Amino acid sequence: MLGQFKPTWMVSAIYNITPTELNKRGIKLVLTDLDNTLIAWNNPSGTIALKNWMQELEKADIQLVVVSNNSKRRVGQAVGPLGLPFVCRALKPLPFGINKAVRNWKATKAETIMIGDQLLTDVLAANSSHVRSVLVKPIIKTDAWVTWFNRFVERYVMKMLVKKYPKLTFREDLYD
Repeated sequence: MLGQFKPTWMVSAIYNITPTELNKRGIKLVLTDLDNTLIAWNNPSGTIALKNWMQELEKADIQLVVVSNNSKRRVGQAVGPLGLPFVCRALKPLPFGINKAVRNWKATKAETIMIGDQLLTDVLAANSSHVRSVLVKPIIKTDAWVTWFNRFVERYVMKMLVKKYPKLTFREDLYD
């Protein structure tokens, strides 16, 4: 049961995941959570680092899609200026949103990864969907109030994961 929360990789920041590493692993579709993964939850305009990363993915012909539990209005406002496609009301940790994205962007699950900052939603949804997962550190230390309970439970789950899988630690890239 604990294995369902174990990410495939743990990377310090989303921007450390390069197109070269993704291509090496046959990844053509990158799904990402929105708040505190792609952008800070309280700063929806994004950063220069985000825009540079998006350009690198585009040059490498890797599709980037936001998969979020937020409403269409919230996600659309956040990613509209960035021109990113999205799946809203994804119902993570259930697999529906991830499966919808894989179908809509005509990728296989082997060609797809899900990147997120939460074990209880993003990683569990990816594992339920049989898609590789990347847990990243949240962009900022604070969260919207709806995330507080998840973070509390997540600390306990992470302690159990590290006890069972001692090599599980944040790295700077997609390690083998």
